[in-house]
Amino acid sequence: MTLRGRTALITGGGGPLGRAFALALADAGARVLLVGRNERALAEAAAKVGGAARTAVCDVSDPASVQALSVELADEDVSLLVNNAGVAGPVKPLTDIEPDEWDDVFAANVRGVYLMCRAFLPPMIAAGRGDIVNVASVSGKRPLLNRTPYTASKMALLGLTRTLAGEVGPQGIAVNSLSPGPVRGPRMDRNFRLTAELTGCTVQEAEHDFASRAALGRLVEGHEVARALVAMLAMPGLCGADIDLSAGMIAPA
Repeated sequence: MTLRGRTALITGGGGPLGRAFALALADAGARVLLVGRNERALAEAAAKVGGAARTAVCDVSDPASVQALSVELADEDVSLLVNNAGVAGPVKPLTDIEPDEWDDVFAANVRGVYLMCRAFLPPMIAAGRGDIVNVASVSGKRPLLNRTPYTASKMALLGLTRTLAGEVGPQGIAVNSLSPGPVRGPRMDRNFRLTAELTGCTVQEAEHDFASRAALGRLVEGHEVARALVAMLAMPGLCGADIDLSAGMIAPA
């Protein structure tokens, strides 16, 4: 698989999964643009990728920030948009969740995808080619107790993906989603800690309970998710699809 000559824009580029995506896409020949809110994290990620990487600071939930980014990158031929930015949100029962907490999750996980697609789709449509991959979650397809804002936002993202695929597919743009299961890293460590605090179990018990729900009995690794992204781009007939990479965590517990 070669992506030589293509430019990929990755939101959430300063996080572990964003870095994994950048490394995999750069290895496949793409020039990568790492976008996020944390300038230092972006710089560290770009350093790992090397000369194929460029960074830009942007809050994807803010229309003005996204518009400024599109102006800044007007000379870039972005033909691959990876909407990876997102937040995990609170870990507590729905009745304890404040409206601002709910809105913050949807702002990052759904509104941000809408704004990025709205800004970067027109040049793809004009060129008659492009790929958009929205990073959803297996949690948008199965229950995840005490995580209602997150699961609802990821289910919304699946609906956005399928509908947008129908809108722009005839114009040569493939829109798909990639749904990882729990990816080993700081975000899941935080979730396990909060679950332990909420339920009274240990952090190790929270992780074991979660991982045991997967057919393979484990979490997935960032590099596995990144390889899945590159594999999706090697399937030119893929459009309006969701790829599950969850170690088999697809059925309700």
